[in-house]
Amino acid sequence: MAIPNDPAAKSATAVEATPASVSAAPGWLAAWRVYLEPASLRMLALGFAAGLPLLLVLGTLSFRLREAGIDRATIGHLSWVGLAYGFKWAWAPLVDRLPLPGLGRLGQRRSWLLLAQALVVAGLVGMALVDPREALGPIVACALLVAFGSATQDIALDAFRIESADTAHQGALAASYQAGYRLAMIWAGAGVLWIAARAQGEASGYDAAAWRIAYLVMAASMAVGMVTVGFSREPAARDIPRARSLADWLRGAVVEPFADFIGRYRWQAVLILTLIACYRISDVVMGIMANPFYVDMGYTKDEVAAVTKIYGVVMTLVGAFIGGVLSLRLGVMRVLMLGAAASALTNLLFAWLAGHGHDVPALIGVVSADNLASGIASAAFIAYLSGLTQVRYSATQYALLSSLMLLLPKFVAGFSGDVVDAIGYASFFTATALLGLPVLVLVWAASKWAPVAEK
Repeated sequence: MAIPNDPAAKSATAVEATPASVSAAPGWLAAWRVYLEPASLRMLALGFAAGLPLLLVLGTLSFRLREAGIDRATIGHLSWVGLAYGFKWAWAPLVDRLPLPGLGRLGQRRSWLLLAQALVVAGLVGMALVDPREALGPIVACALLVAFGSATQDIALDAFRIESADTAHQGALAASYQAGYRLAMIWAGAGVLWIAARAQGEASGYDAAAWRIAYLVMAASMAVGMVTVGFSREPAARDIPRARSLADWLRGAVVEPFADFIGRYRWQAVLILTLIACYRISDVVMGIMANPFYVDMGYTKDEVAAVTKIYGVVMTLVGAFIGGVLSLRLGVMRVLMLGAAASALTNLLFAWLAGHGHDVPALIGVVSADNLASGIASAAFIAYLSGLTQVRYSATQYALLSSLMLLLPKFVAGFSGDVVDAIGYASFFTATALLGLPVLVLVWAASKWAPVAEK
């Protein structure tokens, strides 16, 4: 099953998905074979490179700093390093349109991917060589470099993925990307702790040398992405008019991507942006209180780690692959509805667990169902966002859309602790499920008036 790479097949004039297109979908066996295609395998490796840096500047770094004796307040403030991911839209136009001197001969996407990956490697090496007990400033600077490089890699990689396949294949590429991403998070979470523990041996307490080895191994692991980029083919070049002045360049790189989106969807743009802003609200708001819930229910760290890292990750990957196949077989909008409904309904399982009490098998079932639903929803949502972008402005438009999807959920989630204190866990989880009802209405409205287009 060939993935078209002809720019004409990806023009801005798209044909909306129709029942006829669904009936012409490939058989189930052929749909599953999409994961063995070169594009899917490339995205698996690139997803690994994208997922590796996140925990190394957030969760894993927090563990390391706390073991080094850094106070919790400082560690909390350092989590703002992650804001780089929320503002990546600000420099997305540069990644989308600015050729890189020297590396530019590799192509717009591949050159920016390699530069971003090099920044991540440099930052991780710096974090490895600095002892936070002696100087915290340099390790913060290196963490910022990693976060900036990682966010830049996300921009270029999203554009690379969107431009490498048509809308029908975006669900499968999104699933492969998520699989690689999740595997990298296991490696950057549990893996780095295992390496540091083995390097430390029988000694107790903080060991700078052990952490140095662990972070250097993580830096070397970025070779997976760099080698993949080296052997990948640049997507078909886009026809971009040559800028005659700085004003022309700014118009083409910054103004036109946003004007293009509004121009193509007009009043439907409001509907689409509202859906994007709300789609993950049920998951995100509930997720903030998940770990406090486990603690208050008496689950140990070993129990939570085993359930979430093993069953949770496996079911997320299964859900992502199912979501990718269903998107290819049934269409993105139908799976988007399924994912929204499943994500909301699984929150009710947490409400049930709150009244059931401490029960590890029950926790396994609830977490497995929740992560399965999340995987399906994520694969469909990424495919939906990809289908909304215009190939000429893919990096800028996708960065804006993917940033928008977390702003409202993160804001509302900030009040989740107050709500739990007021009404308890069971009622809170039920309320988060109800937050999913407007999302179902928005998906229905978008499928009727603003369906995702085939490109």
